[in-house]
Amino acid sequence: MLKKLRLKFILINMGIVACMLMIIFATVYHFTRLDLENQSTAALDNMSKSLQQPGREPGRDVRLPYFTVKISLNGNVVASGYSYYDLTDEAFIQELITYVYTAKSGTGEIKAYNLRYKTVSSVGTQTIYFVDISSHLAALTTLIQVCVLIGVVSLVVFFGISVLLARWAVKPVEKAWLQQQQFISDASHELKTPLTVIMSNAELLQSPDCDDESRSQFTDNIVTVSHRMRHLVEGLLELARADNGYTQSTFERLDYSVLVSDALLPFEPVMFERGQMLQNNIEQQIFLTGNAQYLRQVVEILLDNGAKYGTSGIVEVKLCRQGKDTCLLTVATPGNPIPQEDLRRVFERFYRADRARTEGGSFGLGLSIARSHVEKHGGKIWVKSNETGNCFYVQLPCYAYFL
Repeated sequence: MLKKLRLKFILINMGIVACMLMIIFATVYHFTRLDLENQSTAALDNMSKSLQQPGREPGRDVRLPYFTVKISLNGNVVASGYSYYDLTDEAFIQELITYVYTAKSGTGEIKAYNLRYKTVSSVGTQTIYFVDISSHLAALTTLIQVCVLIGVVSLVVFFGISVLLARWAVKPVEKAWLQQQQFISDASHELKTPLTVIMSNAELLQSPDCDDESRSQFTDNIVTVSHRMRHLVEGLLELARADNGYTQSTFERLDYSVLVSDALLPFEPVMFERGQMLQNNIEQQIFLTGNAQYLRQVVEILLDNGAKYGTSGIVEVKLCRQGKDTCLLTVATPGNPIPQEDLRRVFERFYRADRARTEGGSFGLGLSIARSHVEKHGGKIWVKSNETGNCFYVQLPCYAYFL
């Protein structure tokens, strides 16, 4: 599919470029030909006018090779002028006269000899003026050759550019496609395990050899795994809603300082049971525009992540202004540092640096959901790690001090 998309992009781009080049070259050729025709016509006009001005040399203003043929009433033919043709060749001169009379037009072009002519009649004499347009035709031929050469080179260059542009344009689509395939594969894998456990326990419940104690154990297993699977499905739905975006009506002016402080309260007893101490340093009266539910969920995900995978010690939460129109939320937890190669991937769906986390009910969706919420609010989220633990940062736009 991606190859076809790239090929389609290249063909469309090359088609557009080819059409544009053809239009440009055709326009240049058309106006050049008209200009050359106008020059030859002007040369004929100058020759005919110079004959009517006594003392003026005929064809003095003509820059093209020319000659005249005068035909008197008694049939005498006199050819004179400056030309590459042999004006003493009576058969050649007679052939030109015959062509002009046959054409029955006062002006025209004799393509066989690359001549343009004009007839002027006067008392007792008819004069035919000829100019040699070989140089004009040669210029047009050269122009065509140059246009073809430029067109071929341009198409080759634009083809290379189109290939690069196709790769660049399709890259986001390719990334989304690969992410979708990976998402489907990971989701299928995560759902397969709890479904297998549920089916196995259900089959054991139907066994005639199953006693009451075993039935109770199998039932508890089914309920536990069902809750885990429900948690997974809810996470997937949450990501789907985040991908679809938020409606503008869900955003309102919030006191972010109060929101963060309220989100910390439920986690104090949870962390106390795990041997952790929750400390906070919240700067007051930080206001922003957002969705309270999703911003609270971001804080809860980061605290839950620290409570589950942090070791005993101090979990520090800090909120402060950063500059005039941004604020920074920091959640630092003690524990095993995240490997450097995993720091950029911890926010990917289903990604877990520690695969054993699945046993604790984690499916690798929380941080991905948090990133979606933060990005929809125009902010950024990232993580840093050192030997003492891990620190998550959330940067969001907020109001200036005077608001």
